[in-house]
Amino acid sequence: MANLAKKTIETTDCSWHANDLLMKTYHDTEWGVPLHDDRKLFEFMVLDAFQAGLSWRTVLYKRENFRKTLDDFDAEKIAVYDENKIQQLMQDTSIIRNQAKIRATVINAAAFLRVKEEFGSFDRFIWQFTDYQTIQHHYQGLSEVPAKSHESDAMSLELQRRGFKFVGSTICYAFMQAAGMINDHMESCPVNPLLRIPQIPKV
Repeated sequence: MANLAKKTIETTDCSWHANDLLMKTYHDTEWGVPLHDDRKLFEFMVLDAFQAGLSWRTVLYKRENFRKTLDDFDAEKIAVYDENKIQQLMQDTSIIRNQAKIRATVINAAAFLRVKEEFGSFDRFIWQFTDYQTIQHHYQGLSEVPAKSHESDAMSLELQRRGFKFVGSTICYAFMQAAGMINDHMESCPVNPLLRIPQIPKV
Protein backbone atom coordinates (compact mmCIF):
# COMPACT_ATOMS: atom_id res chain seq x y z
CA MET A 1 0.00 0.00 0.00
CA ALA A 2 1.30 3.46 -0.83
CA ASN A 3 2.53 5.62 2.00
CA LEU A 4 -0.16 8.26 2.52
CA ALA A 5 1.80 10.26 5.07
CA LYS A 6 0.24 13.64 5.78
CA LYS A 7 1.91 16.52 3.99
CA THR A 8 2.60 19.42 6.33
CA ILE A 9 1.34 22.77 5.07
CA GLU A 10 2.40 25.82 7.00
CA THR A 11 -0.21 28.54 7.20
CA THR A 12 0.77 32.07 8.10
CA ASP A 13 -1.83 34.75 8.45
CA CYS A 14 -1.52 38.41 7.51
CA SER A 15 0.77 39.87 10.15
CA TRP A 16 -0.61 43.41 9.98
CA HIS A 17 -3.01 42.79 12.86
CA ALA A 18 0.06 42.35 15.11
CA ASN A 19 -1.73 39.95 17.48
CA ASP A 20 -4.08 42.73 18.59
CA LEU A 21 -7.35 40.97 19.46
CA LEU A 22 -9.68 43.55 17.93
CA MET A 23 -7.54 43.83 14.81
CA LYS A 24 -7.30 40.04 14.51
CA THR A 25 -11.06 39.62 14.88
CA TYR A 26 -11.59 42.21 12.16
CA HIS A 27 -9.02 40.45 9.95
CA ASP A 28 -10.52 37.02 10.52
CA THR A 29 -14.21 37.89 10.18
CA GLU A 30 -14.59 41.04 8.06
CA TRP A 31 -11.55 42.08 6.06
CA GLY A 32 -11.71 40.79 2.52
CA VAL A 33 -15.19 39.28 2.83
CA PRO A 34 -17.24 40.34 -0.24
CA LEU A 35 -19.62 43.03 0.94
CA HIS A 36 -22.87 44.01 -0.78
CA ASP A 37 -24.85 45.78 1.93
CA ASP A 38 -25.12 49.49 1.12
CA ARG A 39 -25.03 50.77 4.68
CA LYS A 40 -21.97 48.65 5.45
CA LEU A 41 -20.27 49.85 2.29
CA PHE A 42 -20.91 53.44 3.35
CA GLU A 43 -19.54 52.65 6.81
CA PHE A 44 -16.26 51.45 5.32
CA MET A 45 -16.13 54.49 3.07
CA VAL A 46 -16.46 56.74 6.12
CA LEU A 47 -13.93 54.82 8.21
CA ASP A 48 -11.37 54.59 5.41
CA ALA A 49 -11.62 58.35 4.89
CA PHE A 50 -10.95 58.95 8.58
CA GLN A 51 -7.95 56.61 8.36
CA ALA A 52 -6.15 58.98 5.97
CA GLY A 53 -2.82 59.79 7.63
CA LEU A 54 -3.58 57.50 10.59
CA SER A 55 -3.34 53.81 11.40
CA TRP A 56 -6.28 51.48 10.87
CA ARG A 57 -5.93 50.44 14.51
CA THR A 58 -6.68 54.00 15.62
CA VAL A 59 -9.86 54.07 13.52
CA LEU A 60 -10.97 50.55 14.45
CA TYR A 61 -10.77 51.31 18.17
CA LYS A 62 -13.09 54.29 17.64
CA ARG A 63 -15.46 52.47 15.31
CA GLU A 64 -18.23 51.96 17.84
CA ASN A 65 -17.98 55.60 18.90
CA PHE A 66 -18.34 56.62 15.27
CA ARG A 67 -21.36 54.34 15.00
CA LYS A 68 -23.05 56.10 17.92
CA THR A 69 -22.21 59.65 16.87
CA LEU A 70 -22.93 59.14 13.15
CA ASP A 71 -26.39 57.60 13.53
CA ASP A 72 -25.21 54.07 12.78
CA PHE A 73 -23.73 55.29 9.47
CA ASP A 74 -27.18 56.16 8.13
CA ALA A 75 -26.36 58.22 5.02
CA GLU A 76 -29.84 59.77 4.87
CA LYS A 77 -29.43 61.21 8.37
CA ILE A 78 -25.80 62.25 7.90
CA ALA A 79 -26.51 64.02 4.60
CA VAL A 80 -28.65 66.61 6.42
CA TYR A 81 -26.26 67.35 9.29
CA ASP A 82 -26.18 71.11 9.81
CA GLU A 83 -23.41 73.35 11.12
CA ASN A 84 -24.52 72.85 14.72
CA LYS A 85 -24.19 69.08 14.35
CA ILE A 86 -20.76 69.44 12.74
CA GLN A 87 -19.56 71.62 15.60
CA GLN A 88 -21.01 69.12 18.08
CA LEU A 89 -18.98 66.36 16.43
CA MET A 90 -15.89 68.57 16.56
CA GLN A 91 -16.22 68.66 20.36
CA ASP A 92 -16.68 64.90 20.72
CA THR A 93 -13.43 63.45 22.06
CA SER A 94 -14.61 59.87 21.46
CA ILE A 95 -14.05 60.19 17.69
CA ILE A 96 -11.35 61.59 15.42
CA ARG A 97 -11.99 65.34 15.50
CA ASN A 98 -10.76 66.31 12.07
CA GLN A 99 -12.99 69.05 10.68
CA ALA A 100 -12.16 68.36 7.03
CA LYS A 101 -12.99 64.66 7.43
CA ILE A 102 -16.19 65.36 9.35
CA ARG A 103 -17.39 67.79 6.68
CA ALA A 104 -16.37 65.30 3.99
CA THR A 105 -18.53 62.66 5.68
CA VAL A 106 -21.60 64.89 5.26
CA ILE A 107 -20.70 65.66 1.64
CA ASN A 108 -20.05 61.99 0.91
CA ALA A 109 -23.37 60.95 2.42
CA ALA A 110 -25.19 63.19 -0.04
CA ALA A 111 -23.08 61.92 -2.95
CA PHE A 112 -23.69 58.34 -1.81
CA LEU A 113 -27.45 58.90 -1.91
CA ARG A 114 -27.27 60.36 -5.41
CA VAL A 115 -25.38 57.27 -6.59
CA LYS A 116 -27.97 54.99 -4.97
CA GLU A 117 -30.76 56.84 -6.73
CA GLU A 118 -29.02 56.59 -10.10
CA PHE A 119 -27.92 52.95 -9.91
CA GLY A 120 -30.54 51.47 -7.61
CA SER A 121 -27.86 50.64 -5.05
CA PHE A 122 -24.36 51.79 -4.19
CA ASP A 123 -23.32 48.15 -4.40
CA ARG A 124 -24.19 47.98 -8.10
CA PHE A 125 -22.14 51.11 -8.74
CA ILE A 126 -19.02 50.36 -6.71
CA TRP A 127 -18.48 46.74 -7.76
CA GLN A 128 -18.24 47.73 -11.42
CA PHE A 129 -14.61 48.70 -10.79
CA THR A 130 -13.69 45.03 -10.34
CA ASP A 131 -16.15 43.80 -12.96
CA TYR A 132 -18.51 42.59 -10.20
CA GLN A 133 -16.10 39.97 -8.89
CA THR A 134 -13.30 39.70 -6.36
CA ILE A 135 -9.81 40.20 -7.75
CA GLN A 136 -7.74 37.36 -6.34
CA HIS A 137 -4.11 38.04 -5.47
CA HIS A 138 -1.55 35.47 -4.40
CA TYR A 139 0.89 37.44 -2.29
CA GLN A 140 3.47 35.70 -0.14
CA GLY A 141 4.43 38.70 1.99
CA LEU A 142 3.15 42.12 2.97
CA SER A 143 5.90 43.84 0.99
CA GLU A 144 4.22 42.60 -2.21
CA VAL A 145 0.89 44.30 -1.49
CA PRO A 146 0.54 47.59 -3.42
CA ALA A 147 -0.88 50.81 -2.03
CA LYS A 148 -3.10 51.29 -5.07
CA SER A 149 -3.99 49.76 -8.43
CA HIS A 150 -5.47 50.60 -11.82
CA GLU A 151 -8.87 49.66 -10.38
CA SER A 152 -8.52 51.95 -7.37
CA ASP A 153 -7.27 54.75 -9.65
CA ALA A 154 -10.43 54.43 -11.77
CA MET A 155 -12.66 54.26 -8.71
CA SER A 156 -11.00 57.32 -7.19
CA LEU A 157 -11.40 59.42 -10.32
CA GLU A 158 -15.07 58.54 -10.71
CA LEU A 159 -15.88 59.16 -7.05
CA GLN A 160 -14.15 62.54 -7.19
CA ARG A 161 -16.06 63.38 -10.36
CA ARG A 162 -19.26 62.65 -8.47
CA GLY A 163 -18.32 65.00 -5.62
CA PHE A 164 -16.89 62.59 -3.03
CA LYS A 165 -14.07 63.80 -0.77
CA PHE A 166 -11.14 61.89 0.77
CA VAL A 167 -11.30 59.25 -1.95
CA GLY A 168 -7.75 59.18 -3.26
CA SER A 169 -6.54 56.00 -4.92
CA THR A 170 -4.80 54.72 -1.76
CA ILE A 171 -7.97 55.18 0.29
CA CYS A 172 -9.99 53.49 -2.45
CA TYR A 173 -7.60 50.54 -2.50
CA ALA A 174 -8.00 50.12 1.26
CA PHE A 175 -11.78 50.24 0.79
CA MET A 176 -11.60 47.58 -1.94
CA GLN A 177 -9.57 45.34 0.35
CA ALA A 178 -12.01 45.79 3.23
CA ALA A 179 -15.10 45.22 1.07
CA GLY A 180 -13.72 42.05 -0.50
CA MET A 181 -13.45 43.58 -3.96
CA ILE A 182 -9.79 42.60 -3.75
CA ASN A 183 -8.53 39.56 -1.85
CA ASP A 184 -5.18 40.58 -0.37
CA HIS A 185 -4.94 37.92 2.30
CA MET A 186 -1.54 36.28 2.17
CA GLU A 187 -1.74 33.13 0.07
CA SER A 188 -1.04 31.01 3.15
CA CYS A 189 -3.36 32.92 5.50
CA PRO A 190 -5.74 30.45 7.21
CA VAL A 191 -8.77 32.64 6.49
CA ASN A 192 -7.87 33.18 2.84
CA PRO A 193 -10.87 31.79 0.92
CA LEU A 194 -8.47 30.50 -1.74
CA LEU A 195 -6.57 28.35 0.72
CA ARG A 196 -7.32 24.73 0.10
CA ILE A 197 -5.73 22.23 2.46
CA PRO A 198 -5.68 18.78 0.85
CA GLN A 199 -7.71 16.12 2.60
CA ILE A 200 -5.92 12.95 3.66
CA PRO A 201 -7.54 10.00 1.87
CA LYS A 202 -9.14 7.42 4.12
CA VAL A 203 -7.29 4.12 3.98
